[in-house]
Amino acid sequence: MKKIKISLILNLIIVILVTLGTIFMFTGFTFMKSVLLLESKGLGMFRFFTVDSNLLIGISSLLLAIYEYKYIKNKINKIPLAVYLFKYLSVSGVTLTFLVTLLFLAPQYGFYAMYNNTNLLFHLIVPLIGIISYIFLEHYDNKYKYSILGIIPMVIYSIFYIINILVHFNNGGLTFKYDFYGFLQGNLYNIFIVIPVIYIFTYIISLLLLISNRKARKI
Repeated sequence: MKKIKISLILNLIIVILVTLGTIFMFTGFTFMKSVLLLESKGLGMFRFFTVDSNLLIGISSLLLAIYEYKYIKNKINKIPLAVYLFKYLSVSGVTLTFLVTLLFLAPQYGFYAMYNNTNLLFHLIVPLIGIISYIFLEHYDNKYKYSILGIIPMVIYSIFYIINILVHFNNGGLTFKYDFYGFLQGNLYNIFIVIPVIYIFTYIISLLLLISNRKARKI
């Protein structure tokens, strides 16, 4: 019960931070000296996987928090498996965001640029809280077959990303205007390398999260 209470608190913190981050980015509000990289005001912000994955974990955390509250108040006997799995795939999404930022984007564009204003919340704080909460506090009948669920957010986003590039290909589709993260580096054929690599990387993340969750249950 203690773990569920702590998990409830962390999930509510995630909901609050995601809500604030979304409002900040949508309105262009800044609380640090701004470096305008991988940021966008208004509806344009939804083209970034960072924003989409954080919104997803915000929604899944809210849903889980509702069920955790009901469980604590003895209104339900068990939190549905689907609720935990929804949180799991959303954590996989923000973990991918966290690692791609740390290992790929920050070395290229600078760590301050990747961790200022809303990016500080979406690239670092929310993912870390989500990872900690999922691994150490959200325990359920976790089976290895569920690991494939972790790649769902990336698969959906990659379809949008590829279509967006192909539709605008003759209009500079390989520039940062459409290749937002610069994965293709000006070469359309890099799709055949980048997409499989990202899928494999995402699945490894998903599997490691699942294994870590299973091991933490024994602590």
